Order: sequence, then structure tokens, then C-alpha cells
Amino acid sequence: MDASRILFVNQTGVMSGAEYVLASLTASWPRASALLLEDGPLAEVMRRQGLNVTVAPAAMQLGSIKRDNSPLAALPILLRLRTLIFRIAALGRQHDVVYANSQKAFTLCALASLMFRSKLVWHLHDILDPRHFGHSQRRMQVILANHRASAVIVPSKAAADAFVEAGGKAELVHVVPNGISLDQPPGMEREALELPKGPLIGVFSRLAPWKGQHVVLEALKLLPDVKCIFAGSALFGEDDYRAQLLKTVEESGLQERALFLGQRKDVPILMQAVDAVIHPSVDPEPFGLTLVEAMLAGTPIIATNCGASGEILDGGRAGTLVPAADPASLATTIRTFFQDRTPFEAKASAAGQRVRSVYGIEAMRTAVSRIIARPKG
Repeated sequence: MDASRILFVNQTGVMSGAEYVLASLTASWPRASALLLEDGPLAEVMRRQGLNVTVAPAAMQLGSIKRDNSPLAALPILLRLRTLIFRIAALGRQHDVVYANSQKAFTLCALASLMFRSKLVWHLHDILDPRHFGHSQRRMQVILANHRASAVIVPSKAAADAFVEAGGKAELVHVVPNGISLDQPPGMEREALELPKGPLIGVFSRLAPWKGQHVVLEALKLLPDVKCIFAGSALFGEDDYRAQLLKTVEESGLQERALFLGQRKDVPILMQAVDAVIHPSVDPEPFGLTLVEAMLAGTPIIATNCGASGEILDGGRAGTLVPAADPASLATTIRTFFQDRTPFEAKASAAGQRVRSVYGIEAMRTAVSRIIARPKG
């Protein structure tokens, strides 16, 4: 790995997709430092890797900056966070590279970069489009990126295209697919995992409206013989959505067929135990670690054709793509799968070959290291 002194900055301490990617990267730089704007499990993971981790005391205030807030709405909060911005600037002067791993972290780092000469790298894990972010917020982000960032790393072409369409400079963008460990744990019988017998599908993502769990519940109403496990929890203030899902389960009589398992640490094993993995996002995905993990598990995938999903699944050759937010179409595809699994299993075999050639963790680390090592332009 590159020998640069790196300061990794992340907004949340909760372990979600972007944080798992960050933890995979920081393992390659054990003498690096990290500044987390909120405390949580990520801090302990990084400390075990040997990083010098600081948790900012003012971090709790960042939660009130919502994705669709305008810069003016966030301004009073940013003014209160001026001490944190100066802190980032001081740390930035002690490092060769400041690596911002979230949107809020990048905003603060970009402002702080007016006071340091280090390279600023933004790892953008989102798709900058109107369905996720307001116009003013998108505009502010790309202006800061265009003027302050040395590089913008994105996990997919879909995320790169959205950044450029929002006004970002194409020459800043580097597409580095998220990577996972290619070591697969052994499978377990359903009985040992306390999973039901019979036709069983699985959804593996945090509970959020754009992740589409409600679409799967609607599809289950049309599939009386199929059960589904939902592994994941409401991580970022989506408790109302979770309550809505549970209400739908109760009102629709799905208590025996829609099983919510909460946050699990054995997702790779659960993925091997279900008959098919469903990825039902209703808005464009910037990447989708769940898809790559399911590809490695060798389980057939049915995913909505949103954002990077089609890119990851090689245009449908490594998984079956269906329209987004269409319960009837999803139900039809699931029914077809249980009637004849052969074509779906052929795609799963192709997926296994693809994940090993494209989405390994070492390939991601090498690509990021090369970007960090590039001279500052």
C-alpha cells in the first residue's frame, strides 16, 4: 500500500454499506488516523486494525442535517461546527491525504481544506440525483468537489454518470467497484439457523423506503406458498418505515411468511440457506454490496434494474432483472423461479465467476491506493 499519511473521515459510526467498505480499506493502512463525526462500532473496528481514532465531540449535531436540506438550512449547524472544521484543518495539515468517506464528512473536509494543502479525496457512495438529494445540496456538493477535491472515487458507472450530470468534473472521477473478501463461510442447514422449510427467499439490506421491502411484502400476497426472511434493521432514523412494514405484515396475515430477523452478522450463511436473494430497491443503487455477497454465495438473484444493479449483474447475465416498484412483476418472476430453477442457477454460476474476477477486496484496495498515490494536480 501507498506510504502516504492518511486521515480517514467518516460521518457515522454505524456499520452500514459505506462503512464496511471503509473498514476494508483502512485495514491496508494500519498506521493511518481516523476522525469519526459520530461514535459507534466503526471506531472499535478501526482501533483493532491499529488506527489512531478520534471521535469528534460535536458529532451529534450532524444528524439534523438531512439529505434534502438546502445549504441555507444547514448553515446554522455548520456555524456551530466551526470548531470541528478547524479541528479537521489542523489534522489535515499533519497528513498527506484527507479521505472523506461520506457526504457530510466531505462538506466539512472541503471547507477545512481552505486551511491545508493536503490532497482531499472524496469517496462518494451515493447517486447524486433528485430522488435522493435536493437541487441546492447537489449543486453545493459538486462545486466543492470541483474546486477542492483531488479525486472523487465512486463504486459504479451509474454513480459516476450521476456525479457528472449534476455538474461534477468528469476528470475527477475514478470508478472503483466495492470489493469483498472472497473467503466464503461454510453453509448451514435451515433447521440450525431456525429458518422455515419450503420455498424461501431472502432480502438483505437495511430497512428504508428506497430499499423496497414494502414491494416484497406486496409480492408475497400473490405468492401464498412462499416465505421470506428480511435481514437488516432501520439504521438511520427509518423506524417509522419499519413500523409500517410490520403493520402491513399484520394486516395482510403474513406473520408466518414474512420474518424480520433484525441486524445479523451471519448474512453470508443466511444467503446460502435461502432459495433466492431478492434485491428490491425502488430508487437507483450506487452499488449494492448485497448483490456481490449473494453472487459469492452462489444463490440465484432477482434484482430490480435500478442504478448499478444491472451493471453488477452484467446486464442480467449474472442475475435476473425486474422492473422497480412492480410487485406483480416481482411475484411472477419468483413464481417462475420456483417452477424451473435451471436458468436462474446458470446465472448464479456466471455470477460466481464474475464476483471473483471483478469484485475482490484486493482489487479495490490496489485501485484506491494508486489513486491516493497520484501526485496532487
